[in-house]
Amino acid sequence: MTDASQSEANVTPTADEFEPLSVDGAAGLADRITENVERVIVGQHGAIEHILVTLLARGHLLLEDVPGVGKTMLARSIATSIDCTFKRVQFTPDLLPSDVTGVNVFNQKSREFEFQPGPVFANVVLGDEINRAPPKTQAALLEAMEEDQVTVDGDTHRLPSPFTVIATQNDVEPNRTYELPMAEIDRFMKKLRLGYPSEADETELLGRVAGDHPIESLEAVASVPEVQRARRTVTTVDVREPVRSYVTRLASFTRDHAQLGVSPRGGIALVRASQARAVLEGRDYVVPDDVQTEVRTVWSHRIRPGGGDDDGAAVVERALDTVPVE
Repeated sequence: MTDASQSEANVTPTADEFEPLSVDGAAGLADRITENVERVIVGQHGAIEHILVTLLARGHLLLEDVPGVGKTMLARSIATSIDCTFKRVQFTPDLLPSDVTGVNVFNQKSREFEFQPGPVFANVVLGDEINRAPPKTQAALLEAMEEDQVTVDGDTHRLPSPFTVIATQNDVEPNRTYELPMAEIDRFMKKLRLGYPSEADETELLGRVAGDHPIESLEAVASVPEVQRARRTVTTVDVREPVRSYVTRLASFTRDHAQLGVSPRGGIALVRASQARAVLEGRDYVVPDDVQTEVRTVWSHRIRPGGGDDDGAAVVERALDTVPVE
């Protein structure tokens, strides 16, 4: 059996092949992971919840902030808390697409080409400083993030399940980075900024890392099958017509008040994130509060304002203030 066929055979079943957890069971799983991550990460409870929402809603996450605020460590802590495969890709200007997806290598012994999987073949993939790589390399993730597969030399290879990309973005050196294309930004379910910690949180952090770093002793508290079952739970959460209509009217507002509003993909992402938020709150149905909690991180990065001093976040805030809940 070739390496490619072995990797195909060892792929984890998709979420649809698992029995869902109860809502309480899925919420408890999220609580266990959150508490475990907070052994390493201080003062970022909300950000951890947003990442878990992304993971359970079958999405991908973009972390943008200044260097040194814990973006990479947060991603590592999430992955370590789940007994899953984890790969890190350091994006650099000379990184090639094949360095991400993999490459066909000629086997002198068998006289055949064999596929050598790249680091994208993992349950959690950390793309560190993704905007340091040129657009061609960034585009290597487009098919993976949308379809959970990669195509190399005409052959399609399925990615492990679950599959989540957590990418970090450097936003302080614009002359040394490349802007992410809108097609890629739209594939990230959420975009977060961590910000600097409070004085109390930073003091606590310094105490934790004075000796051995807590990430070195962090252990998994969840398995891949548990995550798959929790993902399945999220898909069963009821989204009734009034809530769907509310999401549609919010999306229409962004299209009417921005140069580029939210796409249907953005609407789908918001519904899925709202389902995951409902599970974290212990409910099997979505309410407008779930939508309002999730919409800022799910939509702000997808909107291109028409002019003035507005940004995507301002358009979202105006939509929330203007569009009534019916």
